[in-house]
Amino acid sequence: MSLRTQQDCTNIDWELVKETLKRVNMGYFDAETHKKAFENSYTVIFIFDEDKLVGFGRALSDGAYQAALYDIAVIPEYQGQGIGSMIVEGLLEHIPSCNVILYAAVGKERFYQKLNFKRLKTGMGLFKNSLLMQSKGFTE
Repeated sequence: MSLRTQQDCTNIDWELVKETLKRVNMGYFDAETHKKAFENSYTVIFIFDEDKLVGFGRALSDGAYQAALYDIAVIPEYQGQGIGSMIVEGLLEHIPSCNVILYAAVGKERFYQKLNFKRLKTGMGLFKNSLLMQSKGFTE
């Protein structure tokens, strides 16, 4: 395995981003929507094995004191090899003075707890499809 990181959106196969999110059971949209979301993010990271995209993530931030992580995903055959941690740590390097929030995919909470994330007691969400988010276990 020969991993390399990329911290911009050049030459990304956005259809593959969509398909990766779908494969790992995360929310996904059409390729153009993902392109727009990543390009409008504060910082992004893509992990490649040679030329194969194996993982990615992005952060939204004011760059001063608040940030949120989104779309952190690793293709299944590369999970459990530290790539998810590389993605989170790579994003956090660009927001060192910020409080960081995220909502984990159901069942992935322990991964983030290993990276020192804590459960929120007062977290709230307003979702466009609240029934779907409730059925997936994100909300009460």
